Amino acid sequence: MCVGKGRGPLWQLVAGVLVSLGLSACHASATETKSPSASAISREAASDSSRAAVAAAAVPDSLHLTPVAPLIDVPGSLRQAVRTLHGQLGPAAADLRPEVLERACVGYLALRRAGKISQSGVLAVADMDLPSSEKRFWVLDLRNGAVLHRSHVAHGRGSGKLRARRFSNVVKSACTALGFYRTQDTYGGKHGLSRRLRGLDAGQNDNALRRYVVLHAADYVSKQHLQRHGQAGYSRGCPALPPDQYRGIIRAVGEGGCLYISGPGVESEWLNATSAAQQLAAQGWR
Repeated sequence: MCVGKGRGPLWQLVAGVLVSLGLSACHASATETKSPSASAISREAASDSSRAAVAAAAVPDSLHLTPVAPLIDVPGSLRQAVRTLHGQLGPAAADLRPEVLERACVGYLALRRAGKISQSGVLAVADMDLPSSEKRFWVLDLRNGAVLHRSHVAHGRGSGKLRARRFSNVVKSACTALGFYRTQDTYGGKHGLSRRLRGLDAGQNDNALRRYVVLHAADYVSKQHLQRHGQAGYSRGCPALPPDQYRGIIRAVGEGGCLYISGPGVESEWLNATSAAQQLAAQGWR
């Protein structure tokens, strides 16, 4: 009995230690099995997140257009007239952003009032913020609310690739220059029939004649080029046109007409809503 009593407590002690060690071992084993798995999952998730972030940074959002701020102080009558015009232009002008059209119309009217352009009722607009894969050039009949021409147009090779992002008035910059232009006379050059352009925004595009910025045809804006490369090629700053459309466009804009080249950061003294509203009230779109 004494031996039994002695063995009992000793066995219980040993058993307790073994159980404790066993439980600890089981717990440790479970922890060791679980922890690496959790860490691996955590590392994998972090790695996936890092790879996604790098991928997102590596792929630019090249089709995300720059917002165009609406002009301030535009009278309601003028703004409504532009909205009505946009609706009349129909599906061919669906990609012509209302804010760009409003600026183009305000400038056209202000220039007409100042006597800077003489061709009435016709307005050409190029939205160079759109990619060159898109038809981003329009010739509009303002009085009849119709699109006379819609085409692709090239930007300067110094301005960017798919989208124009840099703009310059500097000679030999090979960049597109933004702002309002007066269409000048035509001549036969190395690109065939061409129409000169006079920049009307001081410091922004007024070197156009010295830079030989003109409307002309170019093979790199042809259907074949676009099908092969998915976008137009690059000019030296000219708004170059498709070979199968340039003659019609050059005739339609005429001499003394208005061309507005829009893009990020464009400013112009001709965006004068007060003067534009006065011209619209006096002579309409003429």
